[in-house]
Amino acid sequence: MLIGLGIVQFSAAMAVVQAGYPHYSDLTNFISDLGNTATSPWHWVFNVSIILLGVLAFVGILLAWGGFAPGATRVVGLFLLLVASLGAIFVGLFPENVNPTVHGLASLAVFAPGGAALLVLAAGMGPATSWRWLRVPSAVLGLITLASLAYYIPYQANYPGFVERLIVFPILIWGILAAIQLGRHTWSRTPLLVTPT
Repeated sequence: MLIGLGIVQFSAAMAVVQAGYPHYSDLTNFISDLGNTATSPWHWVFNVSIILLGVLAFVGILLAWGGFAPGATRVVGLFLLLVASLGAIFVGLFPENVNPTVHGLASLAVFAPGGAALLVLAAGMGPATSWRWLRVPSAVLGLITLASLAYYIPYQANYPGFVERLIVFPILIWGILAAIQLGRHTWSRTPLLVTPT
């Protein structure tokens, strides 16, 4: 629930701040431009929101640890998501114009571990788990993030806002899907491991 709540409030904050940002473009503006204290009229809304996203995701992942199939994929995948959550907190604490170096490293700490985590977790969503329906979407979303990141680093001058969204949005989409799965598991008390059909 906390993971989904964090993503929903962050998505809403992005939409609100973008609406108040003159001439903002999804194609050419970085997402972090919304938190730029010199150019974004409602920068504090974005920065507080992404910090809250990181905090809720971090706590939510820890609380949901037992809801994922046990094994190395759970440990590695969720650890990577915890790193990405911390990265999101630092993105908000250090806006792009305040400390570009820390901000850039924090953004990379969201992008790379977040995409890698989806691939790792997908490997553990086997047919004997209740997560099996999310295995292919997890792998596809992770590949989109990592492929977009590989393009973004050397070619970010070409529509950077659009490419950055191809990096970030798959992680957010996965978070919503994972929150739905965890909610189903919690409310219906569906066993984590099921008998393959």
